[in-house]
Amino acid sequence: MIITKAKPFEEILPFVEGRKNIFIVGCNVCAAKMRTGGEPEVLELADRLEKAGHPIIGWALPTAACSVRSFDHLADKNEKIKDADCILVMGCGSGTSVVSSVTDVPVTGTNETMSLGGCLGLHPSEQLCIMCGECNIGDFSGICPNARCPKSQMNGPCGGSKNGKCEVSRENDCVWYLIERKMDSINLTPVLSDIQMPKNHRV
Repeated sequence: MIITKAKPFEEILPFVEGRKNIFIVGCNVCAAKMRTGGEPEVLELADRLEKAGHPIIGWALPTAACSVRSFDHLADKNEKIKDADCILVMGCGSGTSVVSSVTDVPVTGTNETMSLGGCLGLHPSEQLCIMCGECNIGDFSGICPNARCPKSQMNGPCGGSKNGKCEVSRENDCVWYLIERKMDSINLTPVLSDIQMPKNHRV
């Protein structure tokens, strides 16, 4: 089981500022058990956002956010996701990454991913989430450079990346190439000029 804790509500607000069609995706496995993304928590977050003046157009609760197979899989749960201009994922970092991979709108997580919890069962791919406990995946629209870059480059590609390929493994795309392509497709590229502070590895 993945151990998560909810981010402070104030940290979620900047992501939804100016959005008109906010959609929430919960997680009915680990996050539900941790009470950070099951139905009660999804409804509570939706209510708080509505009261703060941020309209929620709908929500969905897949079996597990990290096992979403396609955008259609989410649309089958609630077709209103087709009108979303941003998505909040109440799951682990892996679930946020998976949801981001099947949609073309900005995605962020509402939880910090703390650890595997020492239990058998579903677990995030090392390439999607390394459970740093200081998640800023929303700054990169659902693609985590800390997890997916072999060097954990947080402020752009290293000097060894070439033609969109990773220096460490030329078979793999450079994560910064993927981030820039995704951010460009949703007109958020200027956000990449923001400097990311070093991670607090004590978390």
